[in-house]
Amino acid sequence: MNGLLLTSKEEQMPIEIMYMSNKGEISHRKVIVKGIQEDTIRGYCLTRRQTRLFKRSNILSAARVRIGYKTAL
Repeated sequence: MNGLLLTSKEEQMPIEIMYMSNKGEISHRKVIVKGIQEDTIRGYCLTRRQTRLFKRSNILSAARVRIGYKTAL
């Protein structure tokens, strides 16, 4: 996952993440990583259209965006 986050930051490539909020709600996001810290990831969320801060411990999975894949978001 760390390599994918770094690639997203360097190449401004969107990635898909499954994220669990502090309330326990799971969401599917498409983000472009803007900054990487020890405990957090700062990224532009394409779903919400704004910069968001994600806790590393709450990122359940990360993957490249699949070409031609449509989501119900």
